[in-house]
Amino acid sequence: MVEQTTQVPRRRGVELLLAEDIPSLGKLGEIVVVKPGYARNYLIPHGLATVATEHNKRMVEQHRKRHQEAQQQKIKNLRKLAEDVGKYSVTLEANADAEGHLYGSITSPQISKALKAAGFDIDVDQIKLDGHLKETGMYTIKLQLHAEVDADVKVWVVPTASSNA
Repeated sequence: MVEQTTQVPRRRGVELLLAEDIPSLGKLGEIVVVKPGYARNYLIPHGLATVATEHNKRMVEQHRKRHQEAQQQKIKNLRKLAEDVGKYSVTLEANADAEGHLYGSITSPQISKALKAAGFDIDVDQIKLDGHLKETGMYTIKLQLHAEVDADVKVWVVPTASSNA
């Protein structure tokens, strides 16, 4: 009599449902298999994942929908901001010589400060300058408000009244 045994492949891991996007592991709502220690010591205590039960799957799906709606609303608001800031132009004064060369330069923080003073919440890292502005004149500056939302703003660099005298 020949005995036949079948071995069931052993899974070396815990099945989890991701509650957040985790680089190199997965996206929100995906089911992943990770080592027990990683699940027990990091993912679950930090709220990044939960055990993949039916109830938890429904909860994560609801969270994903709320997150998507919030992202869509944020993008909608940023598009409105991009439209508004595109109609606006910033005037910055700087010391310049008779030919229009600035003694210093205009940088992103100065543009951001002027936009904030005008009521536009534009951070320094959202301003995409190719270099410092070193001459008087009109410049069109790119703004990247979000990965999907870009805008242009006109910046006028004019000499200060005392530099003309």
